[in-house]
Amino acid sequence: MAVTESVPVAPTSAQEGILRRQSLRESAARTYARALPIVPVRARGLTIEGADGRRYLDCLSGAGTLALGHNHPVILEAIKKVLDSGAPLHVLDLATPVKDAFTTELFATLPRRLADDARVQFCGPAGTDAVEAAIKLVRNATGRQGLLAFTGAYHGMTAGALAASGGATDVRVTRLPYPQDYRCPFGIGGERGAEIGARWTETLLDDPKSGVPAPAGMILEPVQGEGGVIPAPDAWLRRMRRITADRSVPLIADEVQTGVGRTGAFWAVDHSGVVPDVMVMSKAIGGSLPLAVIVYRSGLDVWQPGAHAGTFRGNQLAMAAGAATLAFVRENRLAERAATLGARMLGQLQGLAAAHPCVGDVRGRGLMIGVELVAPDATTDVPPPAPELAAAVQRECLRRGLIVELGGRHNAVVRLLPPLTLTDEQAVAVLDRFADALAAAERTPPQPSDPGPSR
Repeated sequence: MAVTESVPVAPTSAQEGILRRQSLRESAARTYARALPIVPVRARGLTIEGADGRRYLDCLSGAGTLALGHNHPVILEAIKKVLDSGAPLHVLDLATPVKDAFTTELFATLPRRLADDARVQFCGPAGTDAVEAAIKLVRNATGRQGLLAFTGAYHGMTAGALAASGGATDVRVTRLPYPQDYRCPFGIGGERGAEIGARWTETLLDDPKSGVPAPAGMILEPVQGEGGVIPAPDAWLRRMRRITADRSVPLIADEVQTGVGRTGAFWAVDHSGVVPDVMVMSKAIGGSLPLAVIVYRSGLDVWQPGAHAGTFRGNQLAMAAGAATLAFVRENRLAERAATLGARMLGQLQGLAAAHPCVGDVRGRGLMIGVELVAPDATTDVPPPAPELAAAVQRECLRRGLIVELGGRHNAVVRLLPPLTLTDEQAVAVLDRFADALAAAERTPPQPSDPGPSR
């Protein structure tokens, strides 16, 4: 499906009816549907077609799930092959040729030092269940209960994952400062800000009066996604690896959104050379279908049978689609492509920021990009975030046929997560529409943001 300019078309009565019934029937917990009142009926690659006949460039990509975009031919072929073969679609955790092929392909992409001594645990089909499994695993393996996590983190919506996410109050979780330049918690930024955060971590662990007993593990995102697209400095990640290794604290890397080439390396930890003890994976590894796993050092494999189980941990179609996705990304060097194209898009967005004072910061890694919007007339060194403006930009983007997401601590970061198959022509179209939407939003009086949850 070619990229074409999106021409406004009056919503059909069918679309209006579907949206009305969704509003009446579905719970208040719905999220994306609030800001994106569209009814997709067809999709291919970057493009979605709505029931009203409009076409949209999708830079949400299933919150990063669609590494190859919508309905990529290699994924459809892999699914069709399983369906036509007569293979069982539901097998619990039994071994199958499809699972064996997926596991083999997955292990071929892992950091070598982990792959050579690893076990894989198939979890329930959502990333949050894999996070739960990772936390339970390190607690079982170490016999300890505490957990080290970071401000701004997002690890999922189940109890244990929420407890490790920013904003939680679980006393079993010790919150550490996540390094960032633009809104550094120490007001310093750069290498010095990251160094102070690392020193604070060491102090908490080594001070017998810190009130923080030896933890079961540390969990972190190599790039915080929902936290506002904040890449961790490579040197800081290596420091966290040394701190945890020296104290026998397992390090858990949450690669649910950053994995499979998204950040310009196959796994985001590859940028720093860090080899975690546990990697949490979901989203893109299922090739658009539900799949979640953890991979971990064999020495942590102390599970009792059934200690972490799930009826749908044997999703055969997702494993087939996932294996095809992993192989396609690896063979076609899409991680390298994401690094090159992402750097170009970041540069162009930073140029856009020079002409728009409301753009406070542009950051990201690979094709995981964030634009933080701020109050343009603020007199502080770091202006306050502008969530109403961000929501206006999102609305103006949608009017122009561009789907984007919001994130960050205050929902003031416009996020771009295009598929790794994004072409140069499509990247230009995305940035042109975003620039036009930004200019339009600046001219529009701000409206109150939706009070509903963003997640």
